[in-house]
Amino acid sequence: MLGSTASAERLQLELISVSSPRVSDGDPLPADYSCKGSVGNPPLRWSRVPDDTTSVAVVTDSNGLTGGEVNWVVFDIDPRTNELAEGSVPVGAVEGRTTSGKVGYSPPCDARENYRFTVYALKGKLNLKKGESLDTTLKSIAAKTIAWGRLTTAHIE
Repeated sequence: MLGSTASAERLQLELISVSSPRVSDGDPLPADYSCKGSVGNPPLRWSRVPDDTTSVAVVTDSNGLTGGEVNWVVFDIDPRTNELAEGSVPVGAVEGRTTSGKVGYSPPCDARENYRFTVYALKGKLNLKKGESLDTTLKSIAAKTIAWGRLTTAHIE
């Protein structure tokens, strides 16, 4: 969802390994992490972040089968952090607005969609305020991305 130019540039960037103890790449998103559940975001882990990373961002979105939606944006995560706990945000991290305008995790609801949890290694902090506009936040992430990785679910269980 960062735009076609950003997508083309990402192909040349280093790859981060992204996984979860509760969500497997290519499998359905457990209902607990959807609008049917009450847990919030799933736990995520990542590795192979470049040494020159100064902050990390996580964006959760749909792949656009029915229009595309951003469900969560978290940025200015300490680069020494390599995981997000279930239903939480790391100390010092900042959440941006989602497509719906909500600040924080907006649980996915469309069972037909595939949902992507993308981790971005950034050169620099975004230094944006909590609840900054989605467009501004995504453009800032795209401008500072030096590596990325993704875990993709195949609809909601």
